[in-house]
Amino acid sequence: MKKFKSADLLISILLIVIAVVYAIIKRNQTAFAGYFVVGAWQVISMLLHYKKQLFTQTGGSRSNYHKCILAIALFTAILLLAAKLTEWMLLPLLLFLSLLLFTAPVLAIYYTWLCYNETYVKMRRPMYFLK
Repeated sequence: MKKFKSADLLISILLIVIAVVYAIIKRNQTAFAGYFVVGAWQVISMLLHYKKQLFTQTGGSRSNYHKCILAIALFTAILLLAAKLTEWMLLPLLLFLSLLLFTAPVLAIYYTWLCYNETYVKMRRPMYFLK
């Protein structure tokens, strides 16, 4: 588990750094590829954590983060469907997607901090597992 958590943390950090450097170098619309690469890795990581039941106890930070991401994904899907069905939903969809443009990096950094905290703080405290 320690190797998995360490690799997860390292990959998250590397992908974020590479995405930022790429965005600074390119300075065009292809810079948004980093959003998808980092986001895809973090979704895969979240699914692996959920499947292996690593730090996913109810009420924990990871569990709350998973619920938040699920709520964002469901709300986005509902807005996309509503915008497809009715034209007047385009503005709320665009506003929400604009908001996600600025909150996604914050969520990615928070997720990386969460991985760091689990790997280097919680796993070093043997009493943590007795809860």
